[in-house]
Order: sequence, then C-alpha cells, then structure tokens
Amino acid sequence: MRYVQLRAFHHVAVHGGFSRAAEALGLTQPAISDQVRKLEAEYDIRLFDREKKQIRLTEAGRELLEITNRLFEVEARALEYLSETQTLRTGKLNIVADSAHHILHVLTLFRRAHPGVAVSVRSGNTATVLDGLASYEADIGVIGEVPDGREFEVVRLDSSPVVAFVASSSPLATQSSLTLKKVCEHPLVLREKGSHTRALLEAELARRNISYRSGIEAEGREAVQEIVAAGGGVGFVSQAELGNDSRLVTLELDDTELTMNEAIICLRERRDSKVIRSFMTIARGNARLPAN
Repeated sequence: MRYVQLRAFHHVAVHGGFSRAAEALGLTQPAISDQVRKLEAEYDIRLFDREKKQIRLTEAGRELLEITNRLFEVEARALEYLSETQTLRTGKLNIVADSAHHILHVLTLFRRAHPGVAVSVRSGNTATVLDGLASYEADIGVIGEVPDGREFEVVRLDSSPVVAFVASSSPLATQSSLTLKKVCEHPLVLREKGSHTRALLEAELARRNISYRSGIEAEGREAVQEIVAAGGGVGFVSQAELGNDSRLVTLELDDTELTMNEAIICLRERRDSKVIRSFMTIARGNARLPAN
C-alpha cells in the first residue's frame, strides 16, 4: 500500500467520481483509476461498485473511508501547524501608533516569541492610524479613540490623564495649581489636526466656552515637547507619554479631568492573519484593562 493509492481512493470517495478526484488533485483520470485499481488488486478487495459510469462505495470502501477521513484530517492539521510555524519564523508586522510607549511591553513579548518577524513601528495621529489600517499599509494600530463600528478587533491597554506642561524656566512652572481658563491665557502648542489629544482638549474648551491662543501647531508629540521645552508655550499630553524630561514641568489643573484611553486595534477582516493574530493574542493576555 502506498500513500498515493490511499489519497486517490479518498478523493474518489469524497468527490464521488474519478474525474472530479483527478481535477481536485491536478492529475489525469487514468492516473487516479490506476492507483485505485492497484490498491484493490494488492489487497484483493473491492472498494467501489462501478455501474453504468456511476460508482458507489462498497461496505469495505465505507469502512476504509472512515479511516482515511481521520488520516487526511490529521495531515491537514499537521500542514496547518507547519505553515503557521514557518510564517511566524519570518514575515513582517507593520504598526502605526499614536505613541509606541503604550505597547513596549507587548513588543518585547512578541519579539521574544517571534524573533524572525521584522517589526516596523511608525508614529501617527488617530487619522493616520485609521488610514493605514484601511489601506493595509498597517497591520496593527495603537490609538486613543476607538471609532464606532464593528470592523475592528480591539484590545484596551490603559488610561492616563491628559496634563498641561511648560518649560521648567516658564513663570507658570512655579504655580502650585491653575485653572484651565488661566492656562489658556497663554500661547498653546497644539498637535496637528487629527490628534486625539487635541480633539479632547478642544471639545472640553468648547463645552466650557473657554477661548485660547494657539501659538504653534506641531506634528507629533515629540515636536510639541521640544517646542514647549524651548519656551514656546503650554502643551498638553497624556501623562503616560510625557516621560522624564527635566526641561519640562507638569501643571496641576485643579478644575479639569481629561482622560486618554489607549487601545490596540486591527481590522476584523484581517484578524486571522497568523502574525496579526499572534500579536493581538499576546496583547490581550498582557493588557492592563480587559478587552471589549
């Protein structure tokens, strides 16, 4: 008995004919017929009744089919496992994040599990993250505001208050506490349009009818921090993203509570990609907040 003989029998039985089995296996019908005939001859057994160009399984054929069903199911599972292992030994994962700070622990665990996968991380605001996912230029997004809809798989990470900050040399740095209105009497250094931090701030200012002076608009959190450190005005950022920069001082706002929530997202239609699935699984198992 040879593997090719069992495979030919199995496909004839499953597909209900020699022609369809040949088409499924990419072989000729005579080749399939020859393999089945040799199997029957070698073991002196009849697996099919052939009548008027139609075939049906004999009792022996039905019993053998039960065995080959298990055999080829195990083969398919083995192939799936080997393919998955091979994919996760190599490949690439593209991440667009409003702040990579929030996923450093996940990145570390993912790299440890799959050192052969090349990981690319680039920064972007909320709009950039969503555009990257929609265009398939990004596999994973890290975002502060999860959009409405069911097209995303979401793992919530953590929450952090939004704080104001100034240069340590600023006169405001010596204030014990300030109101948001008082802070907004000074020039603000704001993120670009599309930033969730800016959207939160502007929504709060509009709700409270507070006007503000927009001194400088900068693209990216790092640019805002550098401008503020140079004395360019007051910035706003998630406290978790501020880091430990001796040039900067956090201002305590005694009348304001803004919170930034961070989450890892991917398109639901792509969640079965092995690399994406592995990253999301690791993230979910190490999230600081429960997944939705």
